[in-house]
Amino acid sequence: MTATTIATPAAPRGRAAPLRQLLDRDDRMMRFGIVALGAWLALTVLLPLAVLLVKSVQARDGTFVGLDNFARYFATPNLVASIGNSLVIAVISTVICLALAFLFAYGLTRTCMPLRGVFRTISQIPLLAPSLLPAISLVYLFGNQGLLKGWMFGHSIYGPIGIVMGSVFWTFPHALIILVTALSLSDARLYEAASSLRASPGRTFWTVTLPGARYGLISAGFVIFTLVVTDFGVPKVVGGQFNVLATDIYKQVVGQQNFQMGAVVGLVLLLPAVLAFVVDRVVQRRQTALLTARAVPLEPKPNRAVDLTFLAICGVIAIAIIGVIGVAFFASIAKFWPYNLTPSWKNYDFDMMDGGGWASYGNSLRMAALTAVFGTTIVFTGAWLLEKSRGFGKVRGTVQMLALLPLAVPGLVLGLGYIFFFNNPANPLGFIYGTMTILVVCTVSHFYSVAHLTATTALKQMDPEFETVSASLKVPAWRTFMRVGIPVCLPAILDVALYLFVNAMTTVSAAVFLYAPDTTLAAIAVLNMDDAGDVAPAAAMAMVLFATSAVIRLLYLAATRGLLARTQSWRRR
Repeated sequence: MTATTIATPAAPRGRAAPLRQLLDRDDRMMRFGIVALGAWLALTVLLPLAVLLVKSVQARDGTFVGLDNFARYFATPNLVASIGNSLVIAVISTVICLALAFLFAYGLTRTCMPLRGVFRTISQIPLLAPSLLPAISLVYLFGNQGLLKGWMFGHSIYGPIGIVMGSVFWTFPHALIILVTALSLSDARLYEAASSLRASPGRTFWTVTLPGARYGLISAGFVIFTLVVTDFGVPKVVGGQFNVLATDIYKQVVGQQNFQMGAVVGLVLLLPAVLAFVVDRVVQRRQTALLTARAVPLEPKPNRAVDLTFLAICGVIAIAIIGVIGVAFFASIAKFWPYNLTPSWKNYDFDMMDGGGWASYGNSLRMAALTAVFGTTIVFTGAWLLEKSRGFGKVRGTVQMLALLPLAVPGLVLGLGYIFFFNNPANPLGFIYGTMTILVVCTVSHFYSVAHLTATTALKQMDPEFETVSASLKVPAWRTFMRVGIPVCLPAILDVALYLFVNAMTTVSAAVFLYAPDTTLAAIAVLNMDDAGDVAPAAAMAMVLFATSAVIRLLYLAATRGLLARTQSWRRR
């Protein structure tokens, strides 16, 4: 990219005349792209939330009522109790999940225990399943006819106990990924200094290990808290009469058709998610580099007692993860649980069940593929425009903020906003309501932030010399993007595509308000079959989703290994 500078009219004596840059074609193109990206994010995220806010202060006939809906909400004891229930469940789940994930991460990074690679693979299994799956497994394990009903000591799985257990299961890998990274970034010199000062292992842990991982612990804690407080799948299946904010929105909108009160509950649910997001951003800004140029990477040393201890801890957690998936599969092939456990595939005859049949699975595949293709294109192109363009600072900053906004918006809230925004007769885009298009748009928007951060991280690692050389040779920016940016960042692009595909296959909350009879998704079918009492077919459909995500994950691993081999071969040449 090149730019021409011209002198402005003569400046007053004593001041240098400023230089103004003339924008070339590449600059104009990239600025137009940034504005287009901002318009897309405003249209798909900001405006639906704004309409949601407007609906919360209106009566059913559309007249303005101010804060009357909020007053009515806080005057209803059952609805207000859901706030406390959600916060208590989120805090308890966060504490338990953090403790388990920290122990597991410590075993993977700080010990020489065997089977670390196996444990690392098993720990990622919950990412491939919808949150409904562990809830269904808990019913078969600890429900009224569960295999381990006696382990509940008279308590019911339907309620806070079940919600906490299911939430810990599906949020565990999210916390683990963060904590493994945090514990991997350690300076061996600190531990050598502690050893030379004859500090005990316990003192070293409290004064060196834990402070070094504190930012990872805080970040993981807020991630878990946000995921649990906004989750809909687990409390819908095993919540029983224990109301939380996520299920309250569903009941107000679907059960009572009270959209105004649904908007109020949505805004209430949005508050803890936004607060957790803001605090997490502040903490990350205060984080300092733990590895400097002089740092010595920490290498764990064999210690039989420690290694065997963490082997046992990680083994128990891995068995629990496999057990939850295994029970769901066993229940899906049992002829009639628990009276006839003969293997049968009748539960996989979805066309005979409520929920949409095999057509819903086909819809999920189509929606996930479209989300992966169009979402990856929008995300990576947008990240490249924001990262590689020059100037335009205020607009770029605003669009960057919009790109991170979905990270703080629960899927249920975004989906409800889509109802109000796209189902409005005055909206010229209303024709996409009830179609596959709106499901794809909502899913891309819902998961945009994490994908955007992944793409931005990859682009930041590119040497700026690529753009400098291209500009000096007068190579158009789009050609540099196609011939250099995409090939260099292809592993990250595949990461984004995999992330969007798997989440599109398993998401419930963002799509539960938006599907039509002919666009029912597999995850929604699981919910509908469970509601209809067809729990075994629901488990079967959840297993189909899990198997699909696992196959896509294996194909991704094969593709990335092939790319890595070709890259290494090219470098040797």
